Amino acid sequence: QVQLVESGGGLVQPGGSLRLSCAASGGIFSIYVMGWYRQAPGKQRELVAAIRSRGGTNYADFVKGRFTISRDNAKSTMYLQMNSLKPEDTAVYYCNGRTVDGTRSYWGQGTQVTVSS
Repeated sequence: QVQLVESGGGLVQPGGSLRLSCAASGGIFSIYVMGWYRQAPGKQRELVAAIRSRGGTNYADFVKGRFTISRDNAKSTMYLQMNSLKPEDTAVYYCNGRTVDGTRSYWGQGTQVTVSS
């Protein structure tokens, strides 16, 4: 059973930065497509960024140029560097890992990010 644990959330002022981490255990991390999603109160969960096993990435338009996703397969860990944070980035951020064919998908418990002055 794959387990994903996020960390690094918190309260930050607008314009500030945070780095989220997602540590995986119980599976072969390198084969999974990994992604960060977020869900704000009253809104649907949405994709923020995703990274494939060999490092190919894609980003939601609302974070392009501000957020960077990365992974360290040797450490079974994925990261999200968030810069130039805005109040509208406030949400619970979730880590997801799935097989390429989508037959298996796993979620972390989420970490709260609050951007406020």
